Amino acid sequence: MFITCLDLEGVLIPEVWINFAKKTGIEKLKLTTRDIADYDELMTLRLEIIKEHKLTLQDIQEVIGSMDPFPGAKEFLDWLRRQCQVVILSDTFVEFAKPLMEKLGMPTLFCHELETDEKGVIVNYHLRLKDHKRKAVMAFRDLNFNTIAAGDSFNDLSMLDEADHGIFFRPPENFKERFPQHPIVTEYSEFKTAIQSRLTA
Repeated sequence: MFITCLDLEGVLIPEVWINFAKKTGIEKLKLTTRDIADYDELMTLRLEIIKEHKLTLQDIQEVIGSMDPFPGAKEFLDWLRRQCQVVILSDTFVEFAKPLMEKLGMPTLFCHELETDEKGVIVNYHLRLKDHKRKAVMAFRDLNFNTIAAGDSFNDLSMLDEADHGIFFRPPENFKERFPQHPIVTEYSEFKTAIQSRLTA
């Protein structure tokens, strides 16, 4: 039996922090795991910036509410869920994800949680588990699943390496040379073909 583990941002939906950066005009909020591979370092920077600018969780949620999945993402996800079990493994937060999960048909999502103060300012974040993407794939393999993992960035690399089959979806340009062990696809039609070839191998 197969299970496919997908990253969320950059694979099915746009990057939340990039969209929030565009809304606020704060350039440093455009940084993602493509720029800073250490997630703790990245989140610490983000929390410092939103504290400095007195931004709240509600401010971010308003931007998220106006976002939509990538064109074709829901159709791709609907197709994939008919082929095998699917779990989304993301470094986003429950408080960010719900509106977009509804637009994707409420797939299973494993992600993290935020902590806010009485004014709605984000003061901390709580990881579900450190390196949770890789460890989730390990657990699925221990359950005798044949695993496929797909993502777009540095924080997806460990789960792609851990999976039986890893695929990059629209990663940075230099990933082809840096990580040649994983094929790269850029369109959902290619994504389907790559996954189907593994399901029927």
